Amino acid sequence: MTEHVLAGVAWPYANAYIHAGNLVGAYLPADIFSRYQRLRGRAMLMVSGSDAHGTPITVRADQEGVSPEVIYRRYHRSFLDLFQKMGLAYDLFTSTHTENHFKVSQTIFEALRLNDYLFTKREKQWYSTTQQRFLPDRYVEGTCYICGYEGARSDQCDRCGNLLDPTKLINPRSKLDGSTPELRETEHFYLDLPKLEDDVRAFLEARAPYWRPHVVQQSLGLIRSEGLKPRPISRDLDWGIPLPLKGWEHKVLYVWFEAVIGYLSAAIEWGHLTGQPDAWEQWWLNPEARSYYFIGKDNIPFHAIMWPAQLIGAGARFEELFSGRAPGRPLVLPYDVPANQFLNLEGCKFSGSRNWALWGLDLLERYDPDPLRYYLTAIMPETRDTDWYWEDFFRRNNDELVATWGNLAHRVLSFTYKHWGQVPEPGALTAEDEALLAEVRAGFQSVGDHLEHVRLRAGLQEAMRLAAQVNKYLERRAPWKRIKEDRADAGTILYTALQAIDWLKVLFAPYLPFSSEALHRTLGYTRPLFGRQTVREAHDALGTHEVLMYDPADATGRWEPQALPVGQALHKPTPLFRKLDPALAEEEQARLGDPPEDCVGKR
Repeated sequence: MTEHVLAGVAWPYANAYIHAGNLVGAYLPADIFSRYQRLRGRAMLMVSGSDAHGTPITVRADQEGVSPEVIYRRYHRSFLDLFQKMGLAYDLFTSTHTENHFKVSQTIFEALRLNDYLFTKREKQWYSTTQQRFLPDRYVEGTCYICGYEGARSDQCDRCGNLLDPTKLINPRSKLDGSTPELRETEHFYLDLPKLEDDVRAFLEARAPYWRPHVVQQSLGLIRSEGLKPRPISRDLDWGIPLPLKGWEHKVLYVWFEAVIGYLSAAIEWGHLTGQPDAWEQWWLNPEARSYYFIGKDNIPFHAIMWPAQLIGAGARFEELFSGRAPGRPLVLPYDVPANQFLNLEGCKFSGSRNWALWGLDLLERYDPDPLRYYLTAIMPETRDTDWYWEDFFRRNNDELVATWGNLAHRVLSFTYKHWGQVPEPGALTAEDEALLAEVRAGFQSVGDHLEHVRLRAGLQEAMRLAAQVNKYLERRAPWKRIKEDRADAGTILYTALQAIDWLKVLFAPYLPFSSEALHRTLGYTRPLFGRQTVREAHDALGTHEVLMYDPADATGRWEPQALPVGQALHKPTPLFRKLDPALAEEEQARLGDPPEDCVGKR
């Protein structure tokens, strides 16, 4: 039976451009993992979209004097452009501003309400006397009452990572005009998390043996230290998803509550766009399906605690309400949340607001996508914070990507193309030839095991180690010398090297899809390893929105050591990668400008 795997990728707020820290935190890891799953022949679904309703969008809209929809559409288009150029193959990248997402989110709300996991409460919320309106939590900043960080949002502190009680914020100020807001009473719906605490704890404890330690420690630590508290799921806003209850239409679902529902609604939308309206059930109502959530560590509480609580609370009621089938089946809970830590830049924390960042589209104007993907994976912050250093980027590009892998493929193919023009017919393989092929063949198991467990850095290191072994083999066997004495023997050596390169091409493919496809064509294959990405228009009651979709087309890539056909015509090779001038590191550092003030002296 086909295995169904879902990759839910963090939804970027549609209020700012994406930088390298965002890419390495969630988007690139999900793509590497998903490409591997597709090569394994599994039913892979990688979904996400623009978070169109977050208060960051309304804040920027207020600042620019335009509607939130103008802001959302501007940045949504930039995301589609970046993801295509970077090779991030989403089965569907959509947005939360769709009729489908409204319906699915409102159904989750109704399922929770009918299951008695929601209640209403009058509460005090920050109110701007100058603006004459209630302020969403992200409109208010102040000092964290837990760690003392002065730039904390009123609902979460980015420094200590704790979820906050907005009313306890010290020295609150409005982000709009800097005025001091006051607390006034309003009424909202709350998710009754204390009722779900035992189930969420049991869920986490069952996954603790294989989740990343920092994800487990942060999630269980939060529950054990203070328990789960009721959390509001509605806001006083006019931009978002209206509550589906008479008399409450003037309030909208809180973005933390509805954005994560996008993983479910995107799967449903994908099914409709591909003519398979019930296909989503294979990932969401099938107990054998596995779902992975690729996020940064600042999003751990929402994906390891809140989202499972919503899914548990909605339970079988969602299918009953949404599809009209009773009894319903429970929604699938997360299998893994492989959250990454943070990427720093030259020893300082990324800061988009202070322009201490490497913007994705800007990087792609100067560098090819695969070298960027390679370096970001090599320094991926899987278990601890890591740093992008420009000098290190140039060193790894030249010494590893070019010298070890790119030059290997290019010199073997160039020599073979010149003297044979096709894959040579081998004679009897020597013990050394067989040993090399056995070692590279074993890479499908060793690299695959790392990818299976989302150890992406280790998988890349293992693939590069195997490439180095092929280089050592060629140094010993030297077909460019052997051809002068025994052409047939040189052909056997080159066949062995080409077969190893053909397998390495597949091992590198999840990481380096562009160069792997180029190498695939040079080796004489006519059908691609992967499908293609397309931007298309989708229409609903809210208007037209653009989506990015992965079309499997005639993809033939398989995670298995297939035999390279003897006699297959080769194409004239070109270098897979460019050697970069290390002197450009100084130019790139100068482009950054001065580091943030709170980082001066720490670099």
